[in-house]
Amino acid sequence: MSNTSSSAAEPVARAWPAGIAEDEAGIQWDFLRFLRATAVNKVAGLTRDQAVATPLPASPRMSALGVLKHLTAVERWWLSIEAGGAELPSLWEGSPDPSWDLTEDDDPRSVVEAYRAEWALAESSLAGVSPDDRARRSGKFTVRWVLVHVLQETARHAGHLDILRELADGTTGE
Repeated sequence: MSNTSSSAAEPVARAWPAGIAEDEAGIQWDFLRFLRATAVNKVAGLTRDQAVATPLPASPRMSALGVLKHLTAVERWWLSIEAGGAELPSLWEGSPDPSWDLTEDDDPRSVVEAYRAEWALAESSLAGVSPDDRARRSGKFTVRWVLVHVLQETARHAGHLDILRELADGTTGE
């Protein structure tokens, strides 16, 4: 895989959710969309070498691309499969969790494209459900719980991406 700018991911537009929220599910989706864009923008402009670096000794599998691949697997499992009931393969079956692992073909552009494709899949899988509905796969969770779980997971990993980006090239900020 080359290290050229053609493999770089482009930033995506972000919109801070409106302060007057009247719809619970709507504000949860708005914050998830904001956090998704934040995660993508932390990888935008990185070379492949920067994006696959694992600079944290205590977390030897944590790279910026690994975080995005993991978030893709999180959305697939929790939103599309568990809550939405979609008949799709899980992206994280195995131990240790393989969603963090990279291949030679993974570069910022391809991983971001896969993550963004998962957004559309998740949102279509949940079309027509309400926060009070039970998850369609197991019924063990409400859609509300699943969405909040994915929100906290995405926010947590956006924080990891803050650190990884700063270590990669010194860039800080939202």
